[in-house]
Amino acid sequence: MATNPIQWFPGHMAKTRRMMAECLPQVDLVLELIDARIPRSSRNPEIDKMLAGKPRVTVMTKASLANPELNRAWVDYYKRGGQETVLTDVITGSGIQELSRAVERVCAEKLERWQSKGMEGRKLKAMIVGIPNVGKSSLINRLAGGKKAKVENRPGVTVNKQWIPTEIGLDLLDMPGVLWPRFEDEAIGQNLAMTGAIRDQILDTEEVAMLLCARLMEVAPNEFMGRYKLTREEAEGLDSYDLFELVGRKRGFLISGGEVNHERTANMLLEEFRSAKIGRITLEMP
Repeated sequence: MATNPIQWFPGHMAKTRRMMAECLPQVDLVLELIDARIPRSSRNPEIDKMLAGKPRVTVMTKASLANPELNRAWVDYYKRGGQETVLTDVITGSGIQELSRAVERVCAEKLERWQSKGMEGRKLKAMIVGIPNVGKSSLINRLAGGKKAKVENRPGVTVNKQWIPTEIGLDLLDMPGVLWPRFEDEAIGQNLAMTGAIRDQILDTEEVAMLLCARLMEVAPNEFMGRYKLTREEAEGLDSYDLFELVGRKRGFLISGGEVNHERTANMLLEEFRSAKIGRITLEMP
């Protein structure tokens, strides 16, 4: 099945990049959030260039939705590259204490300088950045000990920057989510669409769900076939369209004439993948 490359760069994102460049001198470090299910696709190369030289902690969010073994493999991969990296889950609160220690490690020199000048009580300031729907507001609310930032399970909710005090000695500058102007690799656009970083309203969700079926057969065939009661004989060798149709039939999502209800099947597949009902699945390997 031929697919169209997924591209998305709303105007407010260009504004956000300018805002980030202006605010960078005001912060001591950057917390870069990436989605544990797609660590490579959810890293923005534009941010990489903009943050050159600024201390950074990579925060892998949504860890409870991703494959536990691959979570550890990705953390090891980034740490081998010299990048301070922490796995977090805002629902359980896991990783929050480790995040606090990671911040102290990357800012150790600055903290020592402050201490030598009698400025121990001074708070570090951090900019929190990442693609849309990566969990920035949820992490901020966990760190702030209450609902300080607006949270919705859809991209593009944070539109303006805001300073927020936290319980771990950090003041956080929340920035709107930023995607990059063009996805060089077609798979990156697909991964962002599958995980919900791009608004479903502007995508062909049926096409995204079909792509997801084929990807799940590659990276998590047992979980995928088990969830939808597919046998290996039925599923192997099918293209993305036929897999999608098979799932719709197995679920009984039929309309008059025995045709599969594509819209209902697509919505169900995307919701069940994003909520880990199919399983804890990571789409990329380190």
